[in-house]
Amino acid sequence: MKTSILFKDLSSFLSVLFSTVFLLSVISCTPPPPEPPVDDSYKKKLITHEEARVLFDEYSATNNKVLMQSRNGNPDSRWYWFSIEEMEGYIKYVKENAKEKNLQNVGIRIYMGKYPANHPTNKMAKPEYAGYQTVFLMPTTKTQTSENRQKRRGVADENEDIESIQPMNMTNLAPPPNAFVETMN
Repeated sequence: MKTSILFKDLSSFLSVLFSTVFLLSVISCTPPPPEPPVDDSYKKKLITHEEARVLFDEYSATNNKVLMQSRNGNPDSRWYWFSIEEMEGYIKYVKENAKEKNLQNVGIRIYMGKYPANHPTNKMAKPEYAGYQTVFLMPTTKTQTSENRQKRRGVADENEDIESIQPMNMTNLAPPPNAFVETMN
């Protein structure tokens, strides 16, 4: 018995169609590669709320008093805030750029800063932050030579700033008089 050409073509077509659907389902069911595990060394650096209170109170009794004296009794900002999403995004940005530059042992240094009274308003989270202290995040990498370790005011430092990756600022802060904080929230 002869099979018609139409049936042969339909049979071939259906075979190809089913094979394609099968392959696509197998490919789409393949799980993505696992993400590398998150380093848990931070756990050794966790402190209690009581220990945080000691640090806050010590700062209030010493450094903040000096700042208030230099500001004619007016307090300065006491806390700084970045959202988790901003931090995750910035960390991803630093990691990607460091990988492109083949940098190892990358970290983030937190610097203290102060907005000048005439600082551009588009470079602060809010215009009323002019004149207050702030923090900014600076990507770093471990230095390779002892020469670099002596760079910072004669103090040995294992890390150096990565000037080819942008720092991050524009944090929210609590500038008085809006939020004179004598205690931690």
